Amino acid sequence: MWWCTSCSLLGRPTRSPQEETLSFLCRVPLLQTLPKDLHPQLAACAQTVEFSVRDQVIKQGDPGNEFFIIKKGEAQVLVDGKEIARLKGGQYFGETALLRNQPRNATIIAATKIEAIKISREQFQDLNLHENLHFAQRKAVGGGANKDVEVKAPTTKTPNERKLMEQALRENKNICTITTLDSKRINDIIDVAWKEVFAEGTQVIQEGDLNADYFYIVQEGSFDVSQVGSGQSAEQVEAQAHSVGRVSTGGSFGELALLYFAPRAATVTATVNSVAWVIDRKNFKEILQRSAEGIVQEHKQHLDNVDILSPLQAEEKEAVAKALSDVFFTKDDIVFRQGDQGDKFYILVDGQVAVVQDNKQTAGLTGTPRKPAIFGERALLNNEPRAATIKVISETAKALALARTTFEMLLGPLKELKERGATGASKLGAVRPGSAVTAKTQHGKILKKDLKIIGLLGCGGFGAVELVEQDTTKDTYALKTLSKGYVVKAGMQKSVVSEKNVQLMCDSPFIVRLYETYSGPRHLYLLLELALGGELYATYNRKGWHGKEFHAQFYAAGVVFAFDHLHERKIVFRDLKPENLLLNGQGHIKLTDMGLAKVVMGKTFTTCGTPDYFAPEMIQSSGHGLSVDWWTLGILIYELLSGHPPFEAATPMQTYQKVQKGIDKVSFPSNCKGTVQTLIKGLCQSTPAMRLPMKVGGSDNIKSHEWYRKFDWKAMEDFTMEPPYKPSVKSPKDLSNFHARKEDRPPDCTYRDDGSGWDADFATST
Repeated sequence: MWWCTSCSLLGRPTRSPQEETLSFLCRVPLLQTLPKDLHPQLAACAQTVEFSVRDQVIKQGDPGNEFFIIKKGEAQVLVDGKEIARLKGGQYFGETALLRNQPRNATIIAATKIEAIKISREQFQDLNLHENLHFAQRKAVGGGANKDVEVKAPTTKTPNERKLMEQALRENKNICTITTLDSKRINDIIDVAWKEVFAEGTQVIQEGDLNADYFYIVQEGSFDVSQVGSGQSAEQVEAQAHSVGRVSTGGSFGELALLYFAPRAATVTATVNSVAWVIDRKNFKEILQRSAEGIVQEHKQHLDNVDILSPLQAEEKEAVAKALSDVFFTKDDIVFRQGDQGDKFYILVDGQVAVVQDNKQTAGLTGTPRKPAIFGERALLNNEPRAATIKVISETAKALALARTTFEMLLGPLKELKERGATGASKLGAVRPGSAVTAKTQHGKILKKDLKIIGLLGCGGFGAVELVEQDTTKDTYALKTLSKGYVVKAGMQKSVVSEKNVQLMCDSPFIVRLYETYSGPRHLYLLLELALGGELYATYNRKGWHGKEFHAQFYAAGVVFAFDHLHERKIVFRDLKPENLLLNGQGHIKLTDMGLAKVVMGKTFTTCGTPDYFAPEMIQSSGHGLSVDWWTLGILIYELLSGHPPFEAATPMQTYQKVQKGIDKVSFPSNCKGTVQTLIKGLCQSTPAMRLPMKVGGSDNIKSHEWYRKFDWKAMEDFTMEPPYKPSVKSPKDLSNFHARKEDRPPDCTYRDDGSGWDADFATST
């Protein structure tokens, strides 16, 4: 955030200059979180400055080290030379300059004579004020797949109505960002729409409403769009400049609801009696997924040519077809070597490979989409050594691959299927997650009644995380509380149960462990491993670490080990960001919050995560798999070095537009250039199969990258490497590295048990 429209001095009583300055400063959300006893120091930082008409206050692209609040006068906000907003008395810009050196993302020109308050980063940090700030977390969004959304029967459309709807869809830039709208998709979307009449004054959408499930195309009348907001920032100013106003015949609104579940960003009210077409998220997402169904059928046909899979039944073969993943190769790549233990089989659909035995080429294979070549299939049957080396001899090659572990998680061992035959009972759906060994076994049973709350660690949309102590052992833990009412309202029942199940599959020192889960009348609870060193996001901002190379290498390396552990279990994490990385008392990194994690064999289609970290396939709802996590690692490395994510923009939709343009269009600051730039670009390839760890070599492609040339991965894995920072943790009950406030607790939602039993198996203890 770097400029804001939330302050106004109209109607205020006369104050002394110092009181007036303090009043200005204390309305800035970032500065409101300073303890009150530090407010006089904050005011002491400020100095009054003046600018004449047409003076340039700051310039887009220049490094920023000063923060401004306008007391009197008016300023223009220009992005790429175009005016997008005006700032008046009480509004501010540049607050992130108090924390880090980040390029200005707009130019500010004095439209009139301006009197302003200025604080420099040097002054702010000399007084150590940055160490006492509270940093709000970026919120993740979810798909709301289980929400009970009302879907009405389609309404018959006239040719003219269909034409109006088609034009509205094609002209909606945000819809075109989400997906490619060919004629078939447009007609499918129009087919499922229904017509609704709204009387004058009807509030169709309310800002902040959680019931955000529909997109609207105006047939007749008009609708007023307004925003109230709170603590409005630069992002919201620009969003308002483009969206707040009136939508009339042929216009549309509410398109973000088609992508994922998130509170509404504005209020929309019918200004006259109006008619609109309504499209729901469920139908829209199903239409986008239909193209994937055709691909699955193609894969299934390929599998018909694999003799070793002949015992599979039709639905089993379809499940395997969905689990196949794309793999790309270049000339001279070794797919596997003679003598390697076989763990994958391949269907070559484009390119040529040589079969080499004892250093002599014995055969060649050519694959095309119509006539693919198959090799390595015995890896599905057993772990025997490869009988030959497979080397790519064409300039490029593409194959579909399937790991034996994936196959067995879907269907069980192939040997058992062969013994069963094609007519026996299928085990499809009985997912085998492997050993669910957790640290819980080291602590014995922990009862909820024996836990005493010590203090608040953090707050989120679903509930809070508190530090608790067990009465008898005096061991301390983190207790995550989830509101059942909010979970049901958001349609996240399956996600919450999945969070528990996924967490139980994990046993890595780089991932926060789950010890117990509990269920109460209105809440669910997860008892988690405690990491008292603080959250990486807030720590980075307080310490000003952005740009420190070893810090970024160390924390990114911990994520690599965490992802390797998850991906071995076919778990996709989907919500990497500094907010979901914790430090323990020794300074080691731990991945936390499995709320959006999921076991995936192949692809899944729920759009979820944090918008700044969305990969292209997440935005397009084209299906995503494990490769989406490696995209987020590239974003994380960029943010740790630069101070902001590479596709940051004023609104989520503007971020998505930047993502679709690709990483090559991103401007890399000086501390993100060189070898790290090639690593980030290698992780943030738009084609999922082209991301560095998805190629032959897997995550070793990161470990052997030039940026990590001097990094000791073995020491990192063994925890013998000295962390770049060791937090001050005075006791197992020390909350000093967390700054959660009681007022940040979300309001509890009413919950009524619907009798479905969705939470019946949540508790592991009582």
